[in-house]
Amino acid sequence: MKLFKKTLLAFSIAVLASACSDDNSDSNNPAELPDSTGTPQQQEDHLGISSAQSKSSWFEEGQKAVAAASAEEINNTPGAAKNIILFVGDGMGISTVTAARIFAGQKLGLDGEEYQLSFEKMPYAGLVKTYNTNQQTADSAGTMTALVTGVKTKAGVLSVAEDVARGDCTASLDRPLTTSLELAEELGKSTGIISTARITHATPAATYAKVPEREWEYTAPDGCRDIATQLVELQAGDGIDLVMGGGRRNFLPSDQKDLEDKDGKRTDGRNLIEEWKERYSDGVTTSVYVEDKTAFDQLDVANTDKLLGLFNASHMRYEADRANDVAGEPSLSEMTAKGLAMMQKNDKGYFLMVESGRIDHGHHANNAFNALSDAEEFAKAVQVAMDSTNAEDTLIIVTADHSHVMTIAGGTTRGNPILGKVIKNDGSGLPEETPKLDKEGLPYTTLNYANGRGFADNGDNTDADDRYDGDIVAGRQDLTGIDTTAPGFHQEALIPLSGETHGGEDVGVWARGPGAHLVSGTNEQNYLFHVMARAGGLLEQSAE
Repeated sequence: MKLFKKTLLAFSIAVLASACSDDNSDSNNPAELPDSTGTPQQQEDHLGISSAQSKSSWFEEGQKAVAAASAEEINNTPGAAKNIILFVGDGMGISTVTAARIFAGQKLGLDGEEYQLSFEKMPYAGLVKTYNTNQQTADSAGTMTALVTGVKTKAGVLSVAEDVARGDCTASLDRPLTTSLELAEELGKSTGIISTARITHATPAATYAKVPEREWEYTAPDGCRDIATQLVELQAGDGIDLVMGGGRRNFLPSDQKDLEDKDGKRTDGRNLIEEWKERYSDGVTTSVYVEDKTAFDQLDVANTDKLLGLFNASHMRYEADRANDVAGEPSLSEMTAKGLAMMQKNDKGYFLMVESGRIDHGHHANNAFNALSDAEEFAKAVQVAMDSTNAEDTLIIVTADHSHVMTIAGGTTRGNPILGKVIKNDGSGLPEETPKLDKEGLPYTTLNYANGRGFADNGDNTDADDRYDGDIVAGRQDLTGIDTTAPGFHQEALIPLSGETHGGEDVGVWARGPGAHLVSGTNEQNYLFHVMARAGGLLEQSAE
């Protein structure tokens, strides 16, 4: 046994040495296996492994992966990242990433498990602890505040200190937190926020607003300003350069309808869209407001200095439901592409935050189909950023604010549809595609939720929010004749609630570019701000 361990150790060192050697060979090529001639026993004596291992594609791919990782260069220079892109998959916990990987791979004709989403190919990854200072299972306001200010705080508050009580207007005025977006603005960089949620919703709002109550999207108590107002009046630099998402109603007075005949929400009579236009009507700045797909497609970003795009009265539609929008909406990847084209005009660099807000909402409705569809589109948006930027000067961080209570279980056969019913595995002696049954004789799905409104069979309906019009149906149901892969299928839930809740486990983080190696390990969520600040030089003295 000792001889075996020594032989295996020597082999491992030889592989790494070959991968890291400075001869004239391509450093990205894996170390070559020894010649495969000779008997299996001779190979075992030489390698310390069996011939079955050395000929395995899994073994070969493992060597390639180690060689590639060994060749990765680390840039630890502070300020090396001229540009920073923070991608946030709202509610995209580890189980969601795994399921989305399989979901996307199976749409390409693969088994799915072997597939990789775009950001999973990044060279560095780690885990992030998501709890708020007052909650074991977090909400998006406190978690996003941690990501963009470097400080953990309470649930429900946006970019104010943890000693501010939720809803305390007066205290919040004395305890604001500066965000990474504001720091970038003060350095003369371009800034942008993109979301499929309302742009005044918790995750995007944390980048610019400072309120002790995330619900103050369009109104606030005397002495405090609502979130929409803070966006339009932001004083850092010359304000945010690029804003795209939903939430149009929070910028319009209640006596005014938008292009889709939806009422505004504001009771103060202000039209913040017009105020935004007025702010940037100095004759020098070219500002553009858009609210439908046609106007978006016609955008000339090369000649646009400020952009405000509000594509829905509330949240933008789920990706799978986007074609049903009255006025038309761009996808997250389309907004990312156009946003980057606009950001990249600034020689000083930029800070861009991109959120897939509706992954979270699909889960809240116990609808894995929409959660995974939006996660798949999120990965496409990340790919756009990877293709449009250079890893030498752009730090891309991909993470989530929190997880959800969706589980993957059942011991189903590899390659079975991730939204399908659990199938008997090899060796069962039963015909293929025979569903496993529980102790009550009922089939069950691979994906399930610990809590929520529970089961619904809405067929081809791609709007998961319609689930809230139905009754709560908790516990086991007879799924024998039901297509669980349909868009309108809502998974069963154990505990009956009005809506599914967040999960409290760690979430993943993936990174590429200067400082990306710093995300490795298990870290507090606020740590990611400090990674961005160091890599991007955000805490340097503001530009004069």
